[in-house]
Amino acid sequence: MARIPTSRPPVPTASAEDEVLIREIDEAVREDALLTFLREHGWKLLGGIVALIAALGAYMLWHNWREGQLEAQSETLISALDYAEQRDFATSNQKIAPLLSGEASPGARAAARFIEASNAIEERDPARARVLYKAIASDPETPPALRDLALLREVTLGFDSMKPTEVIARLAPLAKPGQALFGSAAELVAMAHLENGNRAEAGKLFAAIAKDESLSETLRSRARQMAGLLGVDAVEDVGKLLKEEGAETNGGSAAAADAAG
Repeated sequence: MARIPTSRPPVPTASAEDEVLIREIDEAVREDALLTFLREHGWKLLGGIVALIAALGAYMLWHNWREGQLEAQSETLISALDYAEQRDFATSNQKIAPLLSGEASPGARAAARFIEASNAIEERDPARARVLYKAIASDPETPPALRDLALLREVTLGFDSMKPTEVIARLAPLAKPGQALFGSAAELVAMAHLENGNRAEAGKLFAAIAKDESLSETLRSRARQMAGLLGVDAVEDVGKLLKEEGAETNGGSAAAADAAG
């Protein structure tokens, strides 16, 4: 009986010549695939590259043009301010006229309106200034900080002719601690509360102004006096206040603080 072999025959290995042949065939297949792709899609690929280069070039041209436009607008604003300082308001307004159109950047357009409104105030035409400030505040493209400033100036000019409730409603968002225009807005809102008979709310706002060390001392001092008249304590550190106002004397500051308390 024949014996069954217990081991498999060795697997033949590729010779060096076979490996070289396999690599050449593989490279030929890849080259053929690449040529086929280029024949079928080469023009599309070339068109995409050309379009990308054209778009990049157009963006660079637009960017350079825009930079030039912004620089020209800045020079126009500076020139208008120079004429305004010389009280030649007619020429100042003529300079900024091109910036009042929609082609100017929102910031330049708002700045031009601010200059025109300032010129109107100098020419004793507050009604026109209010219209211009209102246009700035109602323009959605105007930067938020400039919109808030325009609103504050518009209400300031029209405060005497406005109802207290209208002043409070319009400036309430700006009359909160931490807001950039808190001091001036809160003072107007407090005065409106006072005219409306709400002494408690007015006193609270005046006290908040007086305690805000980021505000000017002139505004804080005025608010402190108003708060005191309304029976609201607006002084946190009496000794510091006396020192700032030059009322401190040698050995007498404590007694003065006790008396004030």
